[in-house]
Amino acid sequence: MACLAVGGIKTTLAEAMSAADNRFLTTREIIAYENANYGENISSGSYDDIRRKDLLLPVQAQIVLNSSFFDTQATNNPTRGYALNPLFADLIKFYGSVGWKRKLAKYQKKQKSLKDELARKRNLEKILVQLPTGVKLELSAGEHNVLQKKVVEDFLPRFGMGAEVLYIGDTSDKFLFRNDEMLAKIGFFALVHEELPDVVAYCQKNNLLFLIEAVHSAGPMSEIRVSKLKKQLEKCVATPVFITSFLNKKDFRKWVNDIAWETEVWIAESPEHMIHFNGYKFLEIHS
Repeated sequence: MACLAVGGIKTTLAEAMSAADNRFLTTREIIAYENANYGENISSGSYDDIRRKDLLLPVQAQIVLNSSFFDTQATNNPTRGYALNPLFADLIKFYGSVGWKRKLAKYQKKQKSLKDELARKRNLEKILVQLPTGVKLELSAGEHNVLQKKVVEDFLPRFGMGAEVLYIGDTSDKFLFRNDEMLAKIGFFALVHEELPDVVAYCQKNNLLFLIEAVHSAGPMSEIRVSKLKKQLEKCVATPVFITSFLNKKDFRKWVNDIAWETEVWIAESPEHMIHFNGYKFLEIHS
């Protein structure tokens, strides 16, 4: 039904519209379309299920394309839209006709070329990141990963006190880099946990564990988030430091009301400074 909604199909496959028709729907718009046209009663709060469940396989099969296919915005941007692949929309209009088999063979040939082209496009747009240890990684394109690169290459050398990156995720590979041996040694929780921050780094000298969230479209270190993380870190021997990072002050202003006390903020456009959501202890430097 999500595919039908994306294609604007109500009664027949001949109605299918695609990206070529400039028909893009957000996950919330898909829910509204299903409720209005297919007799569904899906909660508007279930928009994440549309992305993670209903459209997961169609997107992987490139039957449905999201807007990151056409530009470099992060794949977890909630404002992105979904559209039918023009090749697929053109194909299904022939379903049941005498020309179906010929059209299908032509589609499969074009799809192979499209996959090769997309792979080349993504490789060209990769963001290269070098960890403090010298390990080089490739992040997929997008503002979220641009910020993660700045966290690793600009924040940690300035404020990490020699911290080593133990984990970094990617919008297309959640477990891009992980040091399982060191994570286990300090008693870190299982990496499959939903509260896992974007970057985890450990300063062995001071036994500090940096839990860093790179915020572009969602997810600052809120009171609830910090509380959940602390509970998960009960067996961890390192002292946690909760950090929310932003690309610029404009993004910071959008999320400032959600940031928890006793946490830190770093803004990439002002890399030499930090904002401390803490108490009187930082006044001691003026005494």
